[in-house]
Amino acid sequence: MTTRSVKSRRVSRTSFRLRAGKCWQLYLLFLPVAVWYILFCYVPMRDIGIAFRKFSVIRGIAGSPWVGWKNFEQMFAAPMFWRAFRNTLIISMENLVIGFPFPIVFALLVNEIPWPKYKKGVQTISYLPHFISWSVVGGLVYMLFSLNTGTVNNIIRAFGGTPRNFTGMNQYFRGIVVGSGIWKDMGWSAIVYLAAIAGVDEQLYEAAYIDGANRWNRLWHITLPGIRSTISVMLILQVGNLLNINFDQIYILVNDMVLETGETLDYYIYRVGLYSTNNFSQATAVGLIKALIGFVMVLGTNLITKKLTDGEGGIW
Repeated sequence: MTTRSVKSRRVSRTSFRLRAGKCWQLYLLFLPVAVWYILFCYVPMRDIGIAFRKFSVIRGIAGSPWVGWKNFEQMFAAPMFWRAFRNTLIISMENLVIGFPFPIVFALLVNEIPWPKYKKGVQTISYLPHFISWSVVGGLVYMLFSLNTGTVNNIIRAFGGTPRNFTGMNQYFRGIVVGSGIWKDMGWSAIVYLAAIAGVDEQLYEAAYIDGANRWNRLWHITLPGIRSTISVMLILQVGNLLNINFDQIYILVNDMVLETGETLDYYIYRVGLYSTNNFSQATAVGLIKALIGFVMVLGTNLITKKLTDGEGGIW
């Protein structure tokens, strides 16, 4: 190791200590998040070898026989796996194409409200559903689309139509999943974009107003470019979680009549690993494949975003 590299490391350590000393409150706030990720995301990775063994609870991980790629071969040969994989991709793409722009558009609309009190009221009401558990939201969805007493079917019946069991029909289930997810998390997700909009320089708006730019011109040429980096980061994170559909949502809403279009990979892992066959090895194999695909998609999306934004976007 050269003298220059040693000095640079000492300087970096010293600068980190100075920053940590000045911003110790921020590091203290971050500490619970770091502990949570270490305990629930990194510590479980030590047991990843279950995917390559015929796991037995009695024998333990070390005592279970090594089977190599057999669990993965069985996984890829199972039609139920490919059904769950297809459903996960379709629902995730619908969430990405339909659900991702909603918080951005909502944040832009809220930002245009000229009355501060009304603006705060809209924000508060919009992100309240985020704090409602999926158990309650699932009950509301079933009440809304109930065949006999649901509001939607009552309206259909009032106009002379035939009521339908929306929550038990494959052609409607994905729409219900996407719509309920948007309703629950749109306001909460918009907070990030509202914070980014608040950071745009006000002088740019004033200069554009003096030059005769209307609201649409200011939004298109100032607001959206100003939050482009935030949008790119949120897009990368969502693409990285493309195979991670909210398990609570699916668990509450899915039923045997809509498994053809509603069973996702997380629900498949639950059924294989805990509910039906107790095959922990294959469930771990599916989880490992999910993680690898998500990692590759994060890298790819980050690279594409940086090229499209001339290096301004991206996580690193």
